[in-house]
Amino acid sequence: MSPDSTLEMPDYSRLTPLAWGILWAVLVTAAISLRPLMPVDETRYVTVAWEMWLRGDYLVPHLNGATYSHKPPLLFWLINAGWGVFGVNEWWPRLVAPLFGLASLSLSALTCRRLWPDSQAYLIVPILLLGTFYWGIYTTLTMFDLIIALWTLVGINGLIDVWQGRRMRGWLLFAVAIGFGVLSKGPVILVYLLPTALLAPYWAVAATRPNWPAWYVGLIVSVLLGAGIALAWAIPAGFAGGEEYRNAIFWGQSAGRMVKSFAHREPFWWYLAILPGLLLPWLIWPSLLKKLWQNFRDRSQSEADPGLRLSLVWAVATILILSAISGKRPHYLLPMFPALAICGAVLVASIAKGDFLRGRWDMVPPTLFLIILGAAAGFAPEIGAAVNRPELTAEIERLWALPLVALAIFLVLKPPQSGYPRLFAIAATSAIFIISIQAVLQPVLNTGYDLRPTAKYLAKAQQQGYVIAHFGKYHGQFQFLGRLEKPIIITGDGEVIKWLANRPQAKIISVHTKLDGNGPKPDFVQKYRRKYLAVWDRATVLAHPTAPHRN
Repeated sequence: MSPDSTLEMPDYSRLTPLAWGILWAVLVTAAISLRPLMPVDETRYVTVAWEMWLRGDYLVPHLNGATYSHKPPLLFWLINAGWGVFGVNEWWPRLVAPLFGLASLSLSALTCRRLWPDSQAYLIVPILLLGTFYWGIYTTLTMFDLIIALWTLVGINGLIDVWQGRRMRGWLLFAVAIGFGVLSKGPVILVYLLPTALLAPYWAVAATRPNWPAWYVGLIVSVLLGAGIALAWAIPAGFAGGEEYRNAIFWGQSAGRMVKSFAHREPFWWYLAILPGLLLPWLIWPSLLKKLWQNFRDRSQSEADPGLRLSLVWAVATILILSAISGKRPHYLLPMFPALAICGAVLVASIAKGDFLRGRWDMVPPTLFLIILGAAAGFAPEIGAAVNRPELTAEIERLWALPLVALAIFLVLKPPQSGYPRLFAIAATSAIFIISIQAVLQPVLNTGYDLRPTAKYLAKAQQQGYVIAHFGKYHGQFQFLGRLEKPIIITGDGEVIKWLANRPQAKIISVHTKLDGNGPKPDFVQKYRRKYLAVWDRATVLAHPTAPHRN
């Protein structure tokens, strides 16, 4: 695959970073405006940062008063750093991970430019990433995967440095990527980086090859240095957090989880099955599929391409290793999306002007897909009624589906004629789709997922001297939203009455599938997903011991 810069972009080279920067800003601003912090993941992570702020303990993260070993502290440190500048607020925690996503866009483009310096393919990479539904959705979430994506790109650029003769800088970058990757999400960073480093003899096929013994010695030293960066936090944190926390961060939440995960277990082939859906809408763009087929058919004529080989090792090894681990989630693949975007950008940049399919035929599949989804959102109440589940769709704001459908139809009737405007039109339509879906679901998200009403009620109760308990497992979803300063006690079957005995002021939170209108009355009720959150007063529970039981 040899890019020859035939996508008509000379006039767009300065405009392109502005274009994808605006796309990113619109996506993130819309997400912050249209949806709340989502339970249980986003609310949990911001709560850990909040408890770090309250305790002034920046060494050992805590959740609901207990040590929190599931994630390392980098995200929580960054949230606290922003609060130190701007004060405690909700918008800063929601910007941290997206800012890593923005940096990943820029570094992905730089990586492509370094691998193919004579091509303008690097201009396309951020557009392909942001225009991918899955990346576009996750670029707005307070999660760890885009943070890991950035450290993966830093490490890959370190390997490119070593390959191109800048050994000291390259191995230092690789060590920084490993160290801060571990501080971001644990040793999983090695999954994304080590295969590419170990298989360098396959992809580093330039005229001047590295000295391979020196390469592997440098790799070992770099990995040890990266481990040292992580251990500079982990060792003192392990002693400060106690034996259980120490065992968790050194084994239970890293190697132990990867060897045998009981959460999110899926078969080996699961990632390959879902990957096509994660790559929409580009996987149904006819011009791209046509060029991919042409390159596959003519593959025997192509020379060894170091950039292509590096990207393939990066992507394929990630999928294979993650497939061998029992616990699987779609967002675990995000750190290898830049590799796919780089390959896709080089492919698109090599399409000659005359090879793009004509007009609307090139735009029909991606826009038709969006029209179908938009129509489904627009007729969601009727669809819900037809399947006898009207409660799931009754609150949907379907008018927001109209702009998406109208734009998609317009692009079919009046398609962009040249390559780059067509590429950007698909990416923009993808972004508008993400925004429209959030707007369509906004009433549902506000009533079923925004936990601020319950959190504020609990905060007021705590200020009045009430002790709060949660019936069953609790994920910390109320602490930050209510700015609670005391932990919530966890109780359950057989423990409630005993727990209430010596607590004259107490309330219990519980989750219910339904509430009996003729039964005891909770002090506070809020819809939560398709269920109800209820807050019960001590006197009510003593009179009706089964009231907080889940049903």
